[in-house]
Amino acid sequence: YYKIHFPQAYYAAYYSIRSTTFSYGLMCLGREKLEHHIEDFEARFKELSNNEKDTLRDMRIVREMYARGFEFLKLDLYRAKATKFQIIDGKIMPALNSIEGLGDTQAVAVEEAAKAGPFLSKDDFRVRTKVSKTIIDALTELDILSDVPESNQISLFDLNT
Repeated sequence: YYKIHFPQAYYAAYYSIRSTTFSYGLMCLGREKLEHHIEDFEARFKELSNNEKDTLRDMRIVREMYARGFEFLKLDLYRAKATKFQIIDGKIMPALNSIEGLGDTQAVAVEEAAKAGPFLSKDDFRVRTKVSKTIIDALTELDILSDVPESNQISLFDLNT
């Protein structure tokens, strides 16, 4: 019933509750990228671990969602929830814990730190959230932290006289 009459709510709930292997990097960066990953997983199906088979199942649900004309909203650190997908502006915003390597506890820490105001730098982000440099690199690669400067320090060369 919900899948037909309230599809966005259905998908947001499914990804939040039922999906255990949802990956922002595999599933939320566009339909073409998703199709490439599905083809790769299907070609190696006999070699896949149980976790990878679960990921393939989730990718197929995302494929269905894309085919129905629904999209993901780019993850926004200041609007995203730690473990719940949301419907914002007619699109589905993934949860913070959908980023590979970012567990529920760290996702909650990021959500709480974001409530305190904008991150001044990646150093500030690391201090306030207590996440590892690996996670910060992943967030930068996924274009989530790419606009945030590396450090709070100002170089003398940056000052205009």
